Amino acid sequence: MIKLNDFSMSEVQVFDTYCQNAFALEIKYLKSLDADKLLKGFCDIAGVESDATKYGGWETSAIQGHTLGHYLTAVSQAYLSTGDKEFKAIADHITEVLNRCQNKETGYLAAIPESHYEIIENGDTADTWVPWYSMHKILAGLVSAYELTENLQALTVASRLGDWVYSRTSKWNDKMQITVLNVEYGGMNDCLYELYKNTKSPKHLSAAHSFDETALFDYLYKGEDILNGKHANTTIPKIIGALNRYTVTGEEYYLKVAENFWDIVIDSHTYITGGNSEWEHFGEPKILDAERTNCNCETCNTYNMLKLTRELYKITRDKKYADYYENTFINAILSSQNSKTGMTTYFQPMATGFFKVYSSPTDHFWCCTGSGMENFSKLNDSIYYKDENSIYITQFISSKVNWKEKGLTITQNAELPKVKFIINGSANANIVLRVPDWCKAAPTLKINGEEVSTNSENGVISLSKKWADGDTVEYTIPMQIISHSLPDNENAVAFKYGPYLLSGNLGNNNMNTATTGVNVTIPVEDNTINDKITVKDISLKNWLNNVNDNFTREKGTMNFNIQGTDREITFSPHYMQHQNRYGIYFIVKEK
Repeated sequence: MIKLNDFSMSEVQVFDTYCQNAFALEIKYLKSLDADKLLKGFCDIAGVESDATKYGGWETSAIQGHTLGHYLTAVSQAYLSTGDKEFKAIADHITEVLNRCQNKETGYLAAIPESHYEIIENGDTADTWVPWYSMHKILAGLVSAYELTENLQALTVASRLGDWVYSRTSKWNDKMQITVLNVEYGGMNDCLYELYKNTKSPKHLSAAHSFDETALFDYLYKGEDILNGKHANTTIPKIIGALNRYTVTGEEYYLKVAENFWDIVIDSHTYITGGNSEWEHFGEPKILDAERTNCNCETCNTYNMLKLTRELYKITRDKKYADYYENTFINAILSSQNSKTGMTTYFQPMATGFFKVYSSPTDHFWCCTGSGMENFSKLNDSIYYKDENSIYITQFISSKVNWKEKGLTITQNAELPKVKFIINGSANANIVLRVPDWCKAAPTLKINGEEVSTNSENGVISLSKKWADGDTVEYTIPMQIISHSLPDNENAVAFKYGPYLLSGNLGNNNMNTATTGVNVTIPVEDNTINDKITVKDISLKNWLNNVNDNFTREKGTMNFNIQGTDREITFSPHYMQHQNRYGIYFIVKEK
């Protein structure tokens, strides 16, 4: 099957008001940052004069430089989406300074001394952290600047840096390779395969393969879940790299590795938000209720799972990937940004009664701050896909797409459960609409006001005809509240209304925080909060079987009040809960 193609972010405009606000906050934040402060560590290592002072937080640690890589990717994405020349100027300035900081003899470029890589190769991590992780962000940022802003110097710098990576990896024996790959290295294989696509340098292909962890891949190829205890955000990027190798070489082994890994994570390690992990690590398969704490669902994991998911969808066209993408985009990604400040989360607690904690603009620079920059500068990149004759509409977000090859523009007005598409232009084409996994009754479809059949195949509806200027398609997708439980506790129940995860507002008493790990802020428990709901005058089974009837919606809002229980709790879309303690999972029982 031929791989689906992306629409360029320059070809898609988003009109959804929530997404517009999220994007505007990100644009404001990106413009508020001083690129020279993020470049200061590179200048210091290279002996290049700079009057800037470093930012604080992780940018004064052994992981410094990682934020600059994320930032370069984010401003490149923002430029492509907006055409704002200020972002182009920022990307160009960063690239020019990095070029000056790069060792032209060896190609080395980083904000930490090269000796950190020797420390890792020698199996000693006492005086460093995760240097290859930072290198991945830097190299990925340079490749993004080339691909998204057409900065040729960025490719030159990236190519020299790829040569430096090859010069190290080519000297590894098997033992040293294992030693290095035991320390988090981000998606070094992924960014090097992406670099290879642009340079066609055998060195870059060889260097990429040095970061393919075949010992891990072999288990996944056989479908074995060996994730218990593994650091989630170390593991997921490795699989993204494996899938990128498949796109480069066509080796089916790597596609199977990625498909099996995705199935394992989704089936056995994922919460209703689409997020995973507890304190950054995978647990035992299907043990999720027991792992609910204030440190679940690292945002970087979600960012990387969606990168993997969209590429698997483009290769396979399997609707399950689009279903997961929609759910996770709404309930984990949009949920990760404070809609007033634009700051983003590190963890999203799954334990009832906690709240979201956000980074500061310039004092933290967590890994999730960096991936947050990328998340909210590409809100328009996964709504539409295309092949030669078809457009695949996978998310229902008010937006407009310009299908240049067909001379068509499609404007989507989404107010679920109703979605209306307006076609401008004239061409023979196939419009493919997803029937979401949350749709439990037959959807209805009208073309130019006349109802047509909604026969679906493989979970999609295909509309193939010669479209005329002004044609309309009206798609109605029934929505209801559905309950979801966890595999290790059928009484731990969460609720969704269509694609929207609902969480209960549990007030804002004692919103105190603590610090864990490396300056990561987390919420503190309020032990007065009760996570139990008792069903009244009916069996639990009957209450759950008719759960849609046990919530009443407040007129003109997305607030739902629970009925037939001992609690008065107002539920609303979780992605909108930013200022209060919440409950996603409640222990529901009968008297």
